[in-house]
Amino acid sequence: MKKILPILLITHLFGLLSCKETPKEKSQVNADSQYVEKIKKISDSISIQGISIKNLFKSQILAHQGTEYDSTMIIEKVYRPHQKLWDNCYGMIFGEENRHKFNTKKGMVEWNRTLYPENKTFFDQRAKTLLDMNLDSVLEKNLTRFNQLVPHKIKSTISILFTPIEGISFGGCENDEFCIELNYKESEIDYIIEKGLPHELNHLAYEPFRENDPKKNSALRQTIDEGFACYFTWVFFDGQISKYEAVENMSESDWNWYLDHEKQLFTELKQYFVDESGDNPLLRNDKIQLFKDAPKSLNYWLGFRIIEKYVEKNGVDSWKDIYELNVKNVLEESGYEKYINEI
Repeated sequence: MKKILPILLITHLFGLLSCKETPKEKSQVNADSQYVEKIKKISDSISIQGISIKNLFKSQILAHQGTEYDSTMIIEKVYRPHQKLWDNCYGMIFGEENRHKFNTKKGMVEWNRTLYPENKTFFDQRAKTLLDMNLDSVLEKNLTRFNQLVPHKIKSTISILFTPIEGISFGGCENDEFCIELNYKESEIDYIIEKGLPHELNHLAYEPFRENDPKKNSALRQTIDEGFACYFTWVFFDGQISKYEAVENMSESDWNWYLDHEKQLFTELKQYFVDESGDNPLLRNDKIQLFKDAPKSLNYWLGFRIIEKYVEKNGVDSWKDIYELNVKNVLEESGYEKYINEI
């Protein structure tokens, strides 16, 4: 008994130490387990009337939750579901030296092997933001509302994902090659999905009608296009968000600055409506001394005002006309220039 007693005491001591550590460790294990279970419950995709949003980030996280990295999950749940995006869009925009990362199974498996572990804290934070906003519900609500409002149906595939190179944020190359990058650090991801999604979807609905527009490459087209997307966002939320929030989430003071300089702005900038270079003061207000200190989103704001005046003149539902009208006709039929001249 004398030989056994010290061993019993030591064993008892280790047991006490283990008990002191267990509650904290157990709490963390439970939290991690609950987080993973919530991720599993997110839909792989939400599809409503031709628009499909794929939650690829879900499998990019879950592939690392087992005892070993699940490369098969990356191929079957991340690469194949939106292969056109990876092969064509990402494979093109990041150059020849990076193409293999996206348009091969081996390349996709390799960068996904390290990307999540190396950015786990930030990526989990992003994912938890989406969980907190009830992602599936918001996507279903937005897609349903969009299809109820827009008279022209679209087909589009948009993936929500992590990528090793920041470059798109929210956008793409074709209607079926769109994405929302969760790792774009400057973005407010919940705002983008709730408020930015209607804006971008409206671009996709508007784009097909530009093919035969004589001014499709002009600065006026870009102004009307962006202004219309902003106006549509305001309509989408039944005017429950402010007009200045609908225009690139600008501040009220920025909006008022534009109102105070409206006549001067239009008079000075209308000469650039026909420009097709993309390098002009209307699209880049830093290019003109008079307006170099103007707030962001000058052409977005001006386009919004043109659409707003069009609707005031032609009726509350007349914004639906904008999809099919040439941009020159939108400007003329808005009466905006007459309004400016009477200020």
